Amino acid sequence: MKDGFIKVAALTPKIKVADCIYNTEAICSMLEEAWSRGAKILVFPELCITGYTCQDLFWQEQLLEEARKGLEKILACTAGKKALVFVGLPWEKEGKLYNVAAACWNGKLLGLVPKRYLPNYNEFYEERHFTPGSESVLTEEFNGRAVPFGMNQLFEWQPMGLSVAAELCEDLWVPNPPSTAHAMAGANVIVNLSASDEVTGKSGYRRSLVSSQSARLLCGYIYASAGEGESSQDLVFSGHNLIGENGSILAESPRFTSGMLFAELDVRRLRAERRRMTTFESGPGAYIHTRFELDWEETELTRKFDPRPFVPSGKEDRDRRCQEILTIQAMGLKKRLEHTGCSHIVVGISGGLDSTLALLVMVKAMDMLGLPREHITAVTMPCFGTTSRTYNNACQMTRTLGCTLREVNIREAVNIHFRDIGHDEQVRDVTYENCQARERTQVLMDIANQVNGMVIGTGDMSELALGWATYNGDHMSMYAVNCSVPKTLVRHLVRYYADTCGDERLAAVLLDVLDTPVSPELLPPKDGEIAQKTEDLVGPYELHDFFLYYMLRFGFSPLKIYRIARLSFAGVYEDGFILKWLKTFYWRFFAQQFKRSCIPDGPKVGSVALSPRGDLRMPSDACVRIWREELDQL
Repeated sequence: MKDGFIKVAALTPKIKVADCIYNTEAICSMLEEAWSRGAKILVFPELCITGYTCQDLFWQEQLLEEARKGLEKILACTAGKKALVFVGLPWEKEGKLYNVAAACWNGKLLGLVPKRYLPNYNEFYEERHFTPGSESVLTEEFNGRAVPFGMNQLFEWQPMGLSVAAELCEDLWVPNPPSTAHAMAGANVIVNLSASDEVTGKSGYRRSLVSSQSARLLCGYIYASAGEGESSQDLVFSGHNLIGENGSILAESPRFTSGMLFAELDVRRLRAERRRMTTFESGPGAYIHTRFELDWEETELTRKFDPRPFVPSGKEDRDRRCQEILTIQAMGLKKRLEHTGCSHIVVGISGGLDSTLALLVMVKAMDMLGLPREHITAVTMPCFGTTSRTYNNACQMTRTLGCTLREVNIREAVNIHFRDIGHDEQVRDVTYENCQARERTQVLMDIANQVNGMVIGTGDMSELALGWATYNGDHMSMYAVNCSVPKTLVRHLVRYYADTCGDERLAAVLLDVLDTPVSPELLPPKDGEIAQKTEDLVGPYELHDFFLYYMLRFGFSPLKIYRIARLSFAGVYEDGFILKWLKTFYWRFFAQQFKRSCIPDGPKVGSVALSPRGDLRMPSDACVRIWREELDQL
């Protein structure tokens, strides 16, 4: 359970209708195997001790007695096992019959949760046999011990912040499922003991219910359904089990089988989501809180973490998302131009990825406004580090797009500035580099004054996260279209444009830009080639984007990020390499907040952004100590 991960299981035994002895043995056998595989929350189907399809046999006292005996054997099977196990059975209380989920732990019955909504349509006639459950929690005697009985129960392990609640089958399908109240009372994992029959098209709806409910409630959702062995008199049950987390289906069983489905829920991630989601209302309500214990151990992870979380997967999804992002960027710029009455825009074009994307967005915005592309002034400003490759790409791209190209060679201006401040041009330090960046910004601002336009910033979110920008140099603009686009996504946006532009000349230039190493080109080339490669200096952007996403989006700790990064980049980067750049990331992220505190306006395109006006309100002098000390433990 370290780092918030807990292994859970949805289990569907092959049963025999009304044979409680056989069914109990099958349940115990599966329970033992799931326990041996590390599962800590185990969920069996609805009425699985008797079988769901017993119909009027539920009125037989013999069946009810055997079901209780089966529960006793299952409890004995859980003795010595610190795992929370839910099984379904019929339960008689005060002359009424209830369809309940029994919560078992370490040989003890922790509670009985009755089903609230009983179907009475098609082949389902539960109202014929059972009484609807009540939110109020009373007590029921079992083997001389008082046991909570009622819907409003939470089963909690406080050290992890784990809170589990139960509902049964139809409870999920109604307009206001009990799980909604459970989550508002604090439950972050919902279990559903179900017996859902299979008809054409139903599986997709069932999947969407589990997915959407886990998203709305910001919870894990474990759905275990009846399968083989149920009566086929009128229905077939497929054992369609699902494990969801915050809108994602982590695991799904094949239908028309029996067996076990495992996944690891991330409880800390769910708690982090609720902390940041201020519209998620919570309240104590009238709930019984029952404590249980689990052993601290490291859960073996089988779930996957996307090594490129900002990048859409699959060509169809990539194309849709890229078009959407480009449109968001262009719409933001369009609004700013309309509001200011500005019809000219200026950008520094280097032949690199970021300025290329910015220019493409500017073209799209001007087309939306019906303004001529000639009103876009793309300025190339060669200096000490400019290579012919990037220079030629910048010029050809600008001309192919139909924009106005201006060239301002800043070499002499920078040399004059060196003399003004007394800097030796042979000393190629940060002053040598930043003088060029600031001179370029001055040129752009002054040209914008000439054409009565505004300067469009090109820097991306990855550079902002690392502070890889010259303060009051490329850090500054009048509107920054790439400010929430990470470097790993910039590549895909440019690639998408190249694939869909329909212009072979433009596509060829864009593909060469993609093939060019990322560089600020502030140091002289070596043998005509780029001498200064950004990722050699600050580390791979795909690592930094991975760190950024999981730190800001879910609030993961450094050790947890390191753990999942090792899994995600196994075979790509060595562990020591990942750790080195993770330490660099945290140091730079904290040290460079002052640059982000005053960044220009720009459009947000995804769930992670760094704008100080809404997305990241972080003090510029925050200390990184506790984050670095955690990594120093390794």
